[in-house]
Amino acid sequence: MPKNPDINKVLVLGSGPIIIGQAAEFDYAGTQACRSLKEEGVEVVLLNSNPATIMTDKDIADRVYIEPLTVEVVEQLILKEKPDSVLPTLGGQAGLNLAMELEDAGFFKKHNVRLIGTTALTIKKAEDREMFKETMEKIGEPVAPSDIVEDVKRGLEIAEQIGYPVVLRPAYTLGGSGGGIAQNPEQCAQILENGLRLSRVGQVLVERCIAGWKEIEYEVMRDGAGNVITVCNMENIDPVGVHTGDSIVVAPSQTLGDKEYQMLRTSALNIISELGITGGCNVQYALNPDSFEYCVIEVNPRVSRSSALASKATGYPIAKVAAKIALGYTLDEIKNAVTKKTYASFEPMLDYCVVKMPRLPFDKFISAKRTLGTQMKATGEVMSICTNFEGGLMKAIRSLEQHVDCLLSYDFSGFTDSELREQMEKVDDMRIWRIAEALRRGISYEEIHAITKIDVWFIDKLAILVEMENALKAVGEGKSELTAELLKEAKRIEFPDNVIARLTGISQEEVKKQRYENDIRAAYKMVDTCAAEFAAETPYYYSCFGSFNEAEKTEGRKKVLVLGSGPIRIGQGIEFDFCSVHSTWAFSREGYETIIVNNNPETVSTDFDIADKLYFEPLTPEDVESIVDIEKPDGAVVQFGGQTAIKLTEALMKMGVPILGTAAKDVDAAEDRELFDAILEQCNIPRPAGRTVFTAEEAKAAAHELGYPVLVRPSYVLGGQGMQIAISDEDIDEFIGIINMIAQEHPILVDKYIMGKEIEVDAICDGTDILIPGIMEHIERTGIHSGDSISVYPAMDITQHNIDTIVDYTEKLARALHVKGMINIQFIVDGDNVYIIEVNPRSSRTVPYISKVTGIPIVPLATQIICGHTIRELGYKPGLQPAADYIAIKMPVFSFEKIRGADISLGPEMKSTGECLGIAKTFNEALYKAFEGAGIRLPKYKKMIMTIRHSDQEEAVDIARRFAAVGYQIFATRGTARTLNRNGVKAYEIRKLEQESPNILDLVLGHQIDLIIDIPAQGAERSHDGFIIRRNAIETGVNVLTSLDTAAALVTSLENRARELTLIDIAMVKNA
Repeated sequence: MPKNPDINKVLVLGSGPIIIGQAAEFDYAGTQACRSLKEEGVEVVLLNSNPATIMTDKDIADRVYIEPLTVEVVEQLILKEKPDSVLPTLGGQAGLNLAMELEDAGFFKKHNVRLIGTTALTIKKAEDREMFKETMEKIGEPVAPSDIVEDVKRGLEIAEQIGYPVVLRPAYTLGGSGGGIAQNPEQCAQILENGLRLSRVGQVLVERCIAGWKEIEYEVMRDGAGNVITVCNMENIDPVGVHTGDSIVVAPSQTLGDKEYQMLRTSALNIISELGITGGCNVQYALNPDSFEYCVIEVNPRVSRSSALASKATGYPIAKVAAKIALGYTLDEIKNAVTKKTYASFEPMLDYCVVKMPRLPFDKFISAKRTLGTQMKATGEVMSICTNFEGGLMKAIRSLEQHVDCLLSYDFSGFTDSELREQMEKVDDMRIWRIAEALRRGISYEEIHAITKIDVWFIDKLAILVEMENALKAVGEGKSELTAELLKEAKRIEFPDNVIARLTGISQEEVKKQRYENDIRAAYKMVDTCAAEFAAETPYYYSCFGSFNEAEKTEGRKKVLVLGSGPIRIGQGIEFDFCSVHSTWAFSREGYETIIVNNNPETVSTDFDIADKLYFEPLTPEDVESIVDIEKPDGAVVQFGGQTAIKLTEALMKMGVPILGTAAKDVDAAEDRELFDAILEQCNIPRPAGRTVFTAEEAKAAAHELGYPVLVRPSYVLGGQGMQIAISDEDIDEFIGIINMIAQEHPILVDKYIMGKEIEVDAICDGTDILIPGIMEHIERTGIHSGDSISVYPAMDITQHNIDTIVDYTEKLARALHVKGMINIQFIVDGDNVYIIEVNPRSSRTVPYISKVTGIPIVPLATQIICGHTIRELGYKPGLQPAADYIAIKMPVFSFEKIRGADISLGPEMKSTGECLGIAKTFNEALYKAFEGAGIRLPKYKKMIMTIRHSDQEEAVDIARRFAAVGYQIFATRGTARTLNRNGVKAYEIRKLEQESPNILDLVLGHQIDLIIDIPAQGAERSHDGFIIRRNAIETGVNVLTSLDTAAALVTSLENRARELTLIDIAMVKNA
């Protein structure tokens, strides 16, 4: 069937801000699908509240609305734009839930809008736990015994009948939010309470726990004519019980016999046909390792995290094909975009092995529990491709950028054998390192399997890696030689040179020399979707050793290497991918051949048609050097890939690759304390007084000289990692201890801490002139990381004199640092004084948002300047550009409820995972939209708690008075309550945590509170109570604010609840 002629204008629903469980994979799928729809001449209207992604860019859709994903916005948007269809399957759970609410309310029917991609009935059959069970029983597919409950008492009865342990899963939630495994009635009651609250329909599924079975996934496609194919099947190394997003995943599956593979494939195709899904779909199975018994865990009737992985693993563009199917095409009419010869009805075959590893945020949350369960915790992931599983695992480990490079990176040798056996029962991110230690001690495969339930095949592969460690250690102990054979085998299973050097005691240079002498070099193979039966047209490569090289060195055009930003983590998110993609496109327009190196399967930069060549490799000096040897690029760009790319600068220069844009020595000058101070002096620019130190003693001496409070931080980090505000000597001892845990070869900086307004500027410089698209102001005062503050454009509360100073300083600095391309500067404004906090000569987190709201294409301009153009030549007038005629507010979004035990009070270290945007003609409406977009929808119960440190109580009175005026009943701890009552604001006094019940905690757990404003005392020995209260509040869904400025913003937004929203199409912004 060709395209359905009734579809001319489609509204695509995006997935909103990045949170744990719903990350960039939906932006990747959405971007690919929007481009696919535009190819077919359909007008695309996009709604998504996330400003950081390339999906909300005017190049991707015809109309772009960065507005909150709420029912009222979608209704208004449909009335304004009048689309004939809505495509909800690309926006993750957020998009599906929105579409379901509008469908149930009859809104679509009333306005003649159809759902395409999949019907409401199909979504219900897959998402509604009861209907899903009935559908599975109808076609004879086994599911674990279970029942649906709507209150805690019934839940406990069902759990007794099924027998503990049981798994609890709330309906319509994402990433397993609110679910868990309960071993006994106490745990069961606790998880049920939380789960019933989080579910959109107040239902929780209680089912038999099949933890320990193998978890297998199939990614399948179906079109409107009923043709079905499997794209890929995947196997989790971790057995059922760990969320698939937190598991190490292998594709294709490695331990299934042909009978099991075919049995599950047939089942998956039956399920997708019965549900009537059109497009992509993901089916998850639990398979009993000792028999052919299996059961269906769940079906996602939409593009998911696994489909992004399957697309990148096979080269089969699932989202692109799904979009065409939604328009009415069938699989045998759609050409495969990779081979350009076969059709989309041809099943991919893999002659390589793909390994995905999760990137977990425990380096940011040192106090958090590291255990993994049915609720997802990873912020991002890496993928590696190799000809064998061991090599794939080694590559994935070093792609994580977590200071790990082999199975010796975490040291468990201090445990006795019995302690180690206990340790192996722990299910966390270090489990494979513990298994490796057990193998070194000769604990048997059977015993390890009995404890961990990990398949013996995988344990054997880990044993092969351990045997190689031992062989290399033997060389180091002088018992044997490093022969060419041994070296060849070590490289075949991807041992990096630095690990070989460490184990053998031979220098890394020597190892490399011996490799080259014996011609042991990386060869590149092409990902071609069909096991080399047809030639692929789009070059997409992975490396391996001991094989024939398929990557040809191309000649003719100038070549540029664009280094990506690796896995998404807190502090380095999708914004840098936005920058990488835009700069790649701009280089292509300038006539360059573009090569991307990256290892993140969830992003647009690793899509098959963005660059001329894509290398899916770890971002380490050795891996990059192997690519440079073959491609011989004319230059590399590091300023768009965040800290990951910047860290490779020195290595690239050693290989003789010129760094395009700002020179490496100037990047160093901005990071190196003494060099930078010299530049500031020469420019006459003040900064807070500070010192560079190496030990805790020196740090204390510096702090006494400067006077507390001081800011302590390591140099060369991103996202404020390890940064703290210290108010006493004890704090310094504790903080330096933590910083040294992050393993610093670099010195530590100690600065005087100044309270003031924080201002941020992104600018472009061509060596002489600068262009500043706009000035942003943070609502929170200094001391909270810029990525966690609410940011307002254009800056509201600074004087013209401040603005002139900021522009003047930006110009002087950009010239002094010889910036070619981008620079990001953070200032503190304190009255008439302007100080500099830090300068980053690279693209920053705010670039996408400021490009979109000003309409100035910052990254393409910076790229053209790197290629030799000037600002004036490109048609811009240097200096600060005129402000846009509306206000945009960027609001950070956190994922705290997913990470148990993390402290959520905000400080100089970044903790948010994503952001959303509120854009409007007035400040108040923009602020209201920003809070709505972040999911803070108040008031509900109109009760709140305030607990404020002594020094800020006077300031809190006015904020409390405004909350009371909006109708809030205020509860407060003793000191705060007395201050409020004394100033005429009625507050009820509540008991502190250590006092008898009913105290503050009982009130929080009673589920009647909307909001807590908790301003903790500063320093290391912040009270433990505050921590417990903040944690419990997050886990029961209460909003917690730890800054008075944020509280003031929230009450402003409540005072101005918008009657009707104005929707702004950012594709029409002038300047663009």
